[in-house]
Amino acid sequence: MRFTCNNWNPIKSWRPVKKVGLMVHAKITGTGSAVPDKVLTNNDIEKLVDTSDEWIITRTGIKQRHIAAEGEYTSTFATRAAENALQMAGVKPDELDLIVLATVTPDFPFPATACLVQNNLRASKAAAFDISAACSGFLYGLAMVEKFIRTGAARKALVIGAEVLSRIVDWTDRNTCCLFGDGAGAVVVEASEDEKGILSTHIHSDGSYWDLLYQPGTGNRNPAVRKTLDEKLIYINMQGNEVFKLAVRAMEEAALEALAANNLSGSDINIFIPHQANRRIIDAIGKRLGLNGEQVFVNLERYGNTSSASIPLALDEANRSGKIKDDDIILFDAFGGGLTWSSALVRW
Repeated sequence: MRFTCNNWNPIKSWRPVKKVGLMVHAKITGTGSAVPDKVLTNNDIEKLVDTSDEWIITRTGIKQRHIAAEGEYTSTFATRAAENALQMAGVKPDELDLIVLATVTPDFPFPATACLVQNNLRASKAAAFDISAACSGFLYGLAMVEKFIRTGAARKALVIGAEVLSRIVDWTDRNTCCLFGDGAGAVVVEASEDEKGILSTHIHSDGSYWDLLYQPGTGNRNPAVRKTLDEKLIYINMQGNEVFKLAVRAMEEAALEALAANNLSGSDINIFIPHQANRRIIDAIGKRLGLNGEQVFVNLERYGNTSSASIPLALDEANRSGKIKDDDIILFDAFGGGLTWSSALVRW
């Protein structure tokens, strides 16, 4: 094979990653987030569809959400969140071995939005790719990066969850348009020899429920043609009541799985950061795990459901506000289209 690009030498660009011992841990060393400046309140949505601020808050717990402006994309917020996480960790972009970006709203079908972020960061040595697991995407990415680091295939990595869901929301459908927001969250994960870090990750899926939450159009089943637009196939399609019931059950199972894997119980958890989809779901999970209000972190009311961005965005906010202390045990829990569900347990 002949390489004709003058700026890239495949031999020089490749470098082996130093192998590490079996006791290596994957440790989160930096967090970051980014959201659009534009805020859409429930009162604003009242002007678009037949709904009310009281109706939305009662059923979801959401009061407002951030919406991307023209010229802002998933890569925009993913890059900003990544920069903030790298700054906190004290890691330079060219030290990264890997960038994994979870999203269902990529800038393009291809190339991967992670590659755009890599270019924006000038992280020239990092492999970069996207994954799609809807609202579970960030924890899927965290599980993947943990394995890379534990096996010695990577030393420093970025995991990003980023979405611009406002571009695939039907703003005439009151059942979905009030739910979703835009933004991104990111973490730097590094190899560490101490016992702090990711204790375990757990990922699951059941494709038999795929049609409960999905985007019908723009894939090759319903390509981007006039019919796709006329029939509103580009928008999120969700059977809310069914998703709610499955979410509570699956998230409870995932959380209990993480606790059991580490011989812990709900009382051992210092902070629980669930996917921020619906306040009633969060409250139901917290109750089933025996958690009190002090243990559960919620920022749903200000951001809405940001899908794969929701957990890393909440983690960054909790971290920067001082709610997370050294040696805290953190439980992450998510559920999303696919259907997918996941959990992770971390010692900070």
